[in-house]
Amino acid sequence: MNPVHRIADLPALLELPGVVEELELGSALGVCALHGGGLERATEVVAREVADRTGASYYGVIQPEGTRHHLSSTRFDPDASPRLAAFLERIQTIVSIHGYGRDDDFFAVLLGGTNRPFAHHLAGHLRGTLPDQGAASGGRSGGLPRGRRPRGDAEQAPRRPPPQPRQPATTRWRTG
Repeated sequence: MNPVHRIADLPALLELPGVVEELELGSALGVCALHGGGLERATEVVAREVADRTGASYYGVIQPEGTRHHLSSTRFDPDASPRLAAFLERIQTIVSIHGYGRDDDFFAVLLGGTNRPFAHHLAGHLRGTLPDQGAASGGRSGGLPRGRRPRGDAEQAPRRPPPQPRQPATTRWRTG
């Protein structure tokens, strides 16, 4: 397996050959795979499938096979990507799909974000649906930088107020 190389910012990642940014707008629930493709393999497949089945919005950054460049989730800046900005403008709740991408732990799915109770709750539901050798974990604590989170996260983003909802939400889970 190729070593992981750190990337400075989102524009540098998106400029790499073969890196693809995907966006499909749906409901106010957002599912993302920020490290899809070569880095955390198949996370974009999981995120896309969840979004398709639930009508959620989907955002992914997919690296070609054999490419392993890492940009911390907290460094994904919507000012550097109109697609990411549109995704964050649309959603109120975000579920970030992560994985190890390693051959020895290929089926592991990790849930990102700062709302650990929600991640653990969701992980509990996923455990019953993943392959026997898989696991769902609320083990990641990363997420989008404060002030860059979806609208529903105002309590956790005091430095920059999030955009106001266009319509009142009937159900709001704060997932950070």
